[in-house]
Amino acid sequence: MPTNKLKILVDEMDDGMDERLREIGYDAYSVKKLRSDGTKLRTDYSVINYARENNMILITRDTESGQACEENKLPYILLDNEEIFKIVVKKLKQF
Repeated sequence: MPTNKLKILVDEMDDGMDERLREIGYDAYSVKKLRSDGTKLRTDYSVINYARENNMILITRDTESGQACEENKLPYILLDNEEIFKIVVKKLKQF
């Protein structure tokens, strides 16, 4: 289990990943669940700002959100097609 206290915000496309991350010891939250609890996170700006204000790493598939994090030096993990392609190539090399 991780010993650090990284706080993670999982964008709505990957709702459920927050639960899996918590199971292995991360402090993870879901945009979708926060919204249903009443947190105002309707726009990409709100999501990015929430992550910034709460010192969180944003996990997203949204390229624009990733670019916004990059431009503002905010920590993020972008799960875009390029990253998925790298995983596919790595797995293919195992055959």
